[in-house]
Amino acid sequence: MLFINSVAMIVDATPRKDLGLSLGINQIAFRFGAMAGLTLSGLILSFFDWRALFYINIPIGIFGTFWAHHRLKEIAKVEKKSPVDWLGFASFSISITSFLLALTYDAYGFSEAVVVYGLLIASALTLSIFILYERRQAHPLLDMSLLRIREFTGGVIAQLLNAIAWGAFLLLLSLYFQLVLDMSPLAAGIAIIPFDIAFLIVGPLSGKFSDKSGHLPFTTSGLALTSIGLYLFSTVTIVTPISTVIFEMILVGAGMGLFVSPNISSVMSSVPEKRRGIASAFRATFFQVGYVISLNAAVLIMTVVIPYQTITQVISAVNPITISSSDKLLFMKGLSTAYFWLAIVNVAAIPPSVLRGSSKYKPKLSIFEHKILS
Repeated sequence: MLFINSVAMIVDATPRKDLGLSLGINQIAFRFGAMAGLTLSGLILSFFDWRALFYINIPIGIFGTFWAHHRLKEIAKVEKKSPVDWLGFASFSISITSFLLALTYDAYGFSEAVVVYGLLIASALTLSIFILYERRQAHPLLDMSLLRIREFTGGVIAQLLNAIAWGAFLLLLSLYFQLVLDMSPLAAGIAIIPFDIAFLIVGPLSGKFSDKSGHLPFTTSGLALTSIGLYLFSTVTIVTPISTVIFEMILVGAGMGLFVSPNISSVMSSVPEKRRGIASAFRATFFQVGYVISLNAAVLIMTVVIPYQTITQVISAVNPITISSSDKLLFMKGLSTAYFWLAIVNVAAIPPSVLRGSSKYKPKLSIFEHKILS
């Protein structure tokens, strides 16, 4: 709910000429929260049980609820008579759930091949039903007509592939620090901070400059830089200097910072004002699906070069010191292979991003701009 509506609210409330900058600031909040979470989680685990990682959300949630209730104001035109597309919701949910379960079962060896194939077939059938049904609805769950807007479709596909490529990045990096380099959870959280700092610095600048120069130079260079960074991580070994790892983290962070804000701005600006809510939902759904696929895909890739039992044994080790050198080398080989193919997936995001062009739809003034002019 937060992920989808925050972007739609920002687009509604921000002048079009400052949209990239505003979305960049929003990404700062997102990444700063993630950075604080990675660091604080290590600190919490140093003193408390793992359950405390979930308990801490309770006071944050209570504060956020009261703050939002008193500070946020509704400025968008609400479609009060729009019915909920329950059949579309059910078919889409079954399709996505079946697909993700198939990847999970295959990656972690929970079921036989017949179950995995059955889930994939169920996913494909329910997705077909969903698409056919949605095309005929006056109030669809996901408005397929938005895909006719080339700029919207190109940006969403680029985002999906980028999410698949980097969704597992930080977790794999954390495993490298803790299980290969024998770092504590707190030290691993602190070691990841250079990625976030690069993202936090580059993100708003990319958004601001894209408002003036267009999205294409920033989305393309961002994807290219991220791809280079992921590839360089595929060359990391146990003896790679930590300074080299930090440099590569900065490359990936800067690449993501360059790409994210201009891409969201391009996607959201390409749709009619009254469809921004559903466009944000469309965009967020593709991102979340790609993000979830990423870890399962990374584990699947690792199992090609390293037995799943070895992966499980290494990850579940209570004390990294007990992991043998041979298992660490095998695990490192799996990580390198995963990073290589994730880099390839991210390279595949460049063509749809470049070829999106400019949409034929020219967005009207935002509600905020109408108020200023009046």
